Amino acid sequence: MSDHEILIPHRYSKEARETLAVRLEELEGATVTVAETPEASISGIETATAALTPSLPDEWLDRAQNLQWAQASTAGYDHYDLDALENAGIILTNATGVHGQPMAEWALGAMLGIERGLFEARDRQRESLWLRESGGELASKTVGIVGLGAIGGRTAELASAIGCRVIGTKRDPSTAPDAVDEVYPADELDSVLSRVDYLVLACPLTDETRGLIDREALRTMPRDAVVVNVARGDVVVEEALVESLQQGRISGAALDVFSTEPLPADSPLWNLPNVLVTPHVSGSTPHYYDRIAEIFIENFERFASGKLDDMRNRVV
Repeated sequence: MSDHEILIPHRYSKEARETLAVRLEELEGATVTVAETPEASISGIETATAALTPSLPDEWLDRAQNLQWAQASTAGYDHYDLDALENAGIILTNATGVHGQPMAEWALGAMLGIERGLFEARDRQRESLWLRESGGELASKTVGIVGLGAIGGRTAELASAIGCRVIGTKRDPSTAPDAVDEVYPADELDSVLSRVDYLVLACPLTDETRGLIDREALRTMPRDAVVVNVARGDVVVEEALVESLQQGRISGAALDVFSTEPLPADSPLWNLPNVLVTPHVSGSTPHYYDRIAEIFIENFERFASGKLDDMRNRVV
C-alpha cells in the first residue's frame, strides 16, 4: 500500500490533469487520484494526504480529514483560508517561480509597446491611417519594480538587459537580484515612485500591499509615468487610478489584473486611450503545468522524507 494518496481535482482542464498525472507517476510511495467530476474531487479529498490544486474550498477543507499538504498551482494565495489551514495543521506551498518568465515578458512587452507607440499604430492600422509619429527608447528609462521576487526579479533582468535603469522595493533588500541598480525596503516606496518612468507591480496581495498604490502614491509619481500591474488588482485603488489617468496625473497604464474580474463592461478602463487591458493572462505559458509538476515533485520528496521546513515556497 502506498504511503501517500495525491489528489489532482477536476478544477483543472482535462489536458492539464493528464499532463500532471503523467509527471506525477514517477513518484515513489504515492498513488495519484485524478478526479474528473466535482463529486470525485470531494470523495478524493476525504482520503488524500496531499493535493495539487488551484483552490481549497471550505467544503473540501471540512472533509479533508487526512490532508497534510496542499500545493497551490498559483503564486497568489489570497484565496486560501490560511488560518483554517494552520488550525488544521495543513501545509500550504505555492507556485512562485512558475510565472516568472511569462509575466516578465508581458511586462517588458507592454513597456516596449507603449514606449514605441505600437498600440496606437495598431489602432491607426485598423483605420488605414498612415500617420508617422516618433517613439521613445525604453533603454533610456527608469523602471521601478514593487516586489523583487521571482516575477519582479526576472522583469528586472529583462529590463536591465536592454539598458533600463532598474530600481525597486523588497522586504529584504539584501536578497535583491544583481540586475537591480538600487533597492529600497518596502517602507521607502516613495523613493521609487518619485523617479519612475514605468512602475511595475509584481508583489503578492497581502494586508500590507492591499491599496498600496492609492491617490497619494499616484500623485508622487511623475506625470509621464506609466503603471504596469501584473500583481493583483487590489494592490491598486482602481478608482484613484482611473481618476489619475483621466486627469493626466500619470501618462498611462498596462493592466492584466483588476479589482473585479472579469472587468465589468461599464469600467472606464476599457475605453481610456492611454490604457492597455488584458484579461489576466500575463502568466499563461505552454510550460505552465510542467513547471508546477516540477515544484510538486521537489516538494513531495521533502514532504515524504519529513523535511517539512525545507519545502519550497512554503506559506503555512
